[in-house]
Amino acid sequence: MRNLLFQISYDGTNYHGYQCQDGQITIQSELERVLHTLTGEELRVTGCGRTDAGVHAIRYYFNVHTNSPIPCDRFVLAMNSLLPSDITVSFCREVPEEFHARFSPKYKTYVYRILNRRYPDALECKRSYFYPILLDVKKMQEACGLIVGEKDFRCFMASGGQVKTTVRNVTELTVSKENDMVEIRISANGFLYNMVRIITGTLIQIGTGKMSLEELENIIKSKCRTEAGMTVPPHGLYLYDVYY
Repeated sequence: MRNLLFQISYDGTNYHGYQCQDGQITIQSELERVLHTLTGEELRVTGCGRTDAGVHAIRYYFNVHTNSPIPCDRFVLAMNSLLPSDITVSFCREVPEEFHARFSPKYKTYVYRILNRRYPDALECKRSYFYPILLDVKKMQEACGLIVGEKDFRCFMASGGQVKTTVRNVTELTVSKENDMVEIRISANGFLYNMVRIITGTLIQIGTGKMSLEELENIIKSKCRTEAGMTVPPHGLYLYDVYY
């Protein structure tokens, strides 16, 4: 039995998220369909996490246990020939038996992209969030310092999240702007349900002057979700990388 680790990227526009769901086309269902075609085995892949419908991934990882003798480089070529064009395999390698794509990561990085100008872009409509009100990026950058660190981030968790603890360690949070694109980058040892999208919505409130830095600090302390910003749409979100 081999334990294989794969790196893939995908555009999540046409999928109902990563995880298999009855009657829905998902990233996981496509991967398992192709692996079954190649190996003849009923394989269950283990992903590094779940992404919602419309969310994209630049570097996503999954592992799978198989008896197939197919060499790793041939797996990459064969899978890319069978997968839809919006899912691509970058590499495959053998890893120790105990490796687990979901539980082995040390931290993950997400990126959220905001098209910040007066008019939309047809080529970006499914790959960034169009926000026509000018954002004060400098003020948003100041707010990042209040979020970075190990804290209880319950205020940034959407309803439906089921976790033992809402404490997470955000190791990096930056806001940058190039031309009309604002990019929010966040790294942490784990994320709560919709945490990145709610943090982004909160930073937008800061950037438009609708929330002060003092109010943000109090919201984090209060752990109250209703006081934080909106949950921004999924199509601007990218799983950037996972670090093992």
